[in-house]
Amino acid sequence: MRLVREPDSILSDWRARALRVESEIGKVVLGQERVIRLLTIATFARGHVLLEGDVGVGKTTLLRALARAIGGAFERIEGTIDLMPADLIYHAHLGEDGKPRIDPGPLLKQGEDLSVFFFNEINRARPQVHSLLLRLMAERSLSAFNREYRFPHVQVFADRNRVEREETFELPAAARDRFLMELQVAMPTDDTARRSLVFDPRFHNVDTLLGEVQTGILEPEALETVARVIQIGVTTSPALEAYVMALWQAVREPHAHGIDVDNVDMARLVQGGASPRGMSYLMRAARVRAWIENRDMVVPEDVRAVFPEVMAHRIFIDPVYEMRRDRLVGDLIAGVFARVPAP
Repeated sequence: MRLVREPDSILSDWRARALRVESEIGKVVLGQERVIRLLTIATFARGHVLLEGDVGVGKTTLLRALARAIGGAFERIEGTIDLMPADLIYHAHLGEDGKPRIDPGPLLKQGEDLSVFFFNEINRARPQVHSLLLRLMAERSLSAFNREYRFPHVQVFADRNRVEREETFELPAAARDRFLMELQVAMPTDDTARRSLVFDPRFHNVDTLLGEVQTGILEPEALETVARVIQIGVTTSPALEAYVMALWQAVREPHAHGIDVDNVDMARLVQGGASPRGMSYLMRAARVRAWIENRDMVVPEDVRAVFPEVMAHRIFIDPVYEMRRDRLVGDLIAGVFARVPAP
């Protein structure tokens, strides 16, 4: 698709498409409206996403529905302790004629058409596999068979097993920083949604259910251009920029801004993180959120709406507090919002 119309016309048309994607996914994934909105933001910000949640809450169904709505090819791989980088690239086996064969692995199978790549239980895979994925996320390319393969439209999603600790390899900070967002996919809280998921046979056959999602609402080959137009077309005021800089400073030095979390030494809580790259990701997501809300300027609500998912995993805390990380970082962000006045 060639984008030759005026930017305002382009953004209006694609906003309608974005809302249609949310509507289509919402038909087959119940009780996850916020997660669906954040996935839409990540898609138009062209960022990768790490999902967390209990087994069976619909993470794979959610991503398959998103891939179907986008219109591109979807591939998935399961993380295991014996998985090696080559397993993502090719599959060696004996053919029916008894001769060795090499077929493309999940990364190469779809070629440049690959749109959504899902890595299930990424922390079960070894660091060598993480390194390959890190390059794919950073450069959308990899080297194999003495040539370079490019994946211009790929968006990487992964989920992490937070229950089992044995035979797992935690992602390094550099790898987690490549994810635009970390999203919590929780159990639906609405009783009607829960009842439907348990008792309505429509939700028991995932393949049939996904057939209800309209295909090709978005066009993967056009998303990069649309994303650039959004980033250029949605502006920030000097007051908003000052507010974001104040949030950044408060996150890095909470003790200096009078932020308090119960039973925590605030002078040692935050050890680092919240880098310039992370803050640029925050503003990319905030601009997309403003665009979806039909505004051409970012407001504080846009920043706060995406701040926890974009920034929480980029805040490095003292190891003594790591076991309570989720609650403490949540309390820290809430304290920052309460302490830093919005314009």
